[in-house]
Amino acid sequence: QVQLQESGPGLVKPSQTLSLTCTVSGGSITTNGHYWNWIRQPPGKDLEYIGYIAYSGSTYYSPSLKSRTSISRDTSKNQVTLQLSSVTPEDTAKYYCVRNVATMGPWGQGTQVTVSS
Repeated sequence: QVQLQESGPGLVKPSQTLSLTCTVSGGSITTNGHYWNWIRQPPGKDLEYIGYIAYSGSTYYSPSLKSRTSISRDTSKNQVTLQLSSVTPEDTAKYYCVRNVATMGPWGQGTQVTVSS
């Protein structure tokens, strides 16, 4: 029953901060053992893991993106937010919010972000 919906601007200018929101319905982001992940896929490339925020509020970021990444949450709105600063055209990708308990899923439908001036 859990559904995830990504939202945010589809176009971001270089050097700005990308901000995406994952709205979760049918379940609570604070449910014990649930991890809320961000994954992206640049066009023509493999999936790339970004990081997560856990049910407890703890976070993890991919080392390659950690310096630019912040994942936060609003428990009252049941939302998870991804912020990626200092974006470049290489950050152009489809961004997914994904739940992980024992397995990775369900996935949101993803939202396309293009970095361009």
